[in-house]
Amino acid sequence: METTSSIEKTGGGLAFIKSHMREYGMLISLVVIMLFFQVMTNGALFLPLNLTNLVLQNSYILVMALGMLLVIVAGHIDLSVGSVCGFIGAVAAVLMVEYNMHYVLATMICLVLGGVIGAAQGYWVAYYKIPSFIVTLAGMLVFKGLALGVLQGQSVGPFPPEFQLLSTGFIPDVFQGETLRVTSLIAGVAMACGLIYVKIRGRADRARHGMENEPFGFFLAMNLVFAAMIVGFSYLLASYKGLPNVLIVMLVLMLIYDFGTTQTTVGRRIYALGGNEKAARLSGIKTERLTFLTFVNMGVLAALAGLIFAARLNTATPKAGAGFELDVIAACFIGGASASGGVGRVLGAIIGGFIMGVMNNGMSIMGIGIEYQQVIKGLVLLAAVCVDVYNKNK
Repeated sequence: METTSSIEKTGGGLAFIKSHMREYGMLISLVVIMLFFQVMTNGALFLPLNLTNLVLQNSYILVMALGMLLVIVAGHIDLSVGSVCGFIGAVAAVLMVEYNMHYVLATMICLVLGGVIGAAQGYWVAYYKIPSFIVTLAGMLVFKGLALGVLQGQSVGPFPPEFQLLSTGFIPDVFQGETLRVTSLIAGVAMACGLIYVKIRGRADRARHGMENEPFGFFLAMNLVFAAMIVGFSYLLASYKGLPNVLIVMLVLMLIYDFGTTQTTVGRRIYALGGNEKAARLSGIKTERLTFLTFVNMGVLAALAGLIFAARLNTATPKAGAGFELDVIAACFIGGASASGGVGRVLGAIIGGFIMGVMNNGMSIMGIGIEYQQVIKGLVLLAAVCVDVYNKNK
């Protein structure tokens, strides 16, 4: 077997990027897009206030993208997530505002309800083999109607102040900084250090098992740049109000799902299911149960996103969640997930979500009309899928 050192000597960083374009292409694209809009908006994109709004505006999309990634990797699709998101927000509003239920109990009920909704849809897909496109299209219509019925066609709010902190609050600064939230900056530095530690440990594990590694210079440069970006991003947020609570929730979820998809048996089985369902079944994987669980997971995350969105608006509206499914699916595909299943990474979905968010934010600052924004986003999505098909054919 070829050793790691000999693999590293076969080419430099550019050759490695070329052979791993799916993994690194989107990250490079995100950096280029951010620099482009930073220049075109005369520096407005990286203003602390704008970066904070960027996180808050895209938090619910990124949360749902984690669940959608698993659904797509398993070879399915879920068109109902936007409607489920709006419906859960409506239920939360009725429980907290009209029935004065404690926000913790109401939140738990909503998350369980999201899991039940995912289970109901996943049951038909997994055990009755009804195409997920049809089942979730029906779900999109059903829960859109239910949200309208629960709210009786009117907006309901405001939510309790404690519940609003889920989406509008910031982590407290124990150092009581006036111009700089020191706690948020320390948290950012800790995250950067944690990233470098995990990457170094992963590289050492791959080397120990004789697996391919990046050239050392490329590995060092990429991780130092990425760590510097995290520290810089944290500094900018710390100079405003600090790290938003919802950003911490997103980071925790991202770490959990990244570990689950790469380091656990269930995660590897989901990729096997999407790659070749028949082969996975013959190898002993319970494909029906796995498909069922991916939809349950999607339902819970759609419910969480609905709570985050409702907390941010401080009200539940009948039209909440409209079109969210398109942004969520686009984030996964732009982030490198394959339309045929079996391929996709958590970091890619997050990067894809941020690409969509930066484009929305940047084009809005530039004054580009909503009609042209939709056209541009559609073309970007089509280009991402074309690249996936091209790489697959190669």
